[in-house]
Order: sequence, then structure tokens, then C-alpha cells
Amino acid sequence: MEYVYAALLLHKLQKSITEDNVSNVIKATGATPDEVKVKALVAALSEVNIDEALKAAPIAVASGPAPASGTSSATPSEAKEEEKKEEKKEEEALEGLSALFG
Repeated sequence: MEYVYAALLLHKLQKSITEDNVSNVIKATGATPDEVKVKALVAALSEVNIDEALKAAPIAVASGPAPASGTSSATPSEAKEEEKKEEKKEEEALEGLSALFG
């Protein structure tokens, strides 16, 4: 996970995601980088648009309490359909992220 964080940090700082840069970030944390993992990550990310992958990633948002059951205008079947659509979107986003890791 630390390798992905290193790549995200480099991306955020608009630095190129190279083997040397990722290794240097890992070294800066006091850890010893695994060169095989570094090479695999850099190779996988070379064909990925990180900005698009981040936009497609599901984001957990803190929400307030659920509305009272009598205040919703959606029928139970509409609510189930909406849940299915949301689950499908989450699955699609996770499939996109899996491309980052093989």
C-alpha cells in the first residue's frame, strides 16, 4: 500500500512517477523499498490516467442520520433499483482500480 501512496504523492506534487522517485519516497519514510514492487507499480501506472482513476473511485462520504421512513417519496421497489445502480457503479469503479494492480 505504501507504494501506491508514494505514487499518489508524486502525482499530487506533479512529479514523474519513476522507479527512482517512488524508491526515494519509500526510503524517506525509513522503509527499504522492494525493487520488484516498485518496478511493477511503475509499469502498471504507465498506462493509467491517474486523474480519471481517482474520479472513478468511490468516495466514502459522512452523512447525517437517515430520513424517517415516512418522509421518503420513493417506493420500496424504486429504492431497491437505486441501490442496485449504486452497487453497480461501485463495482465498475473498483474494476477500474484493479487495472492499476494487474
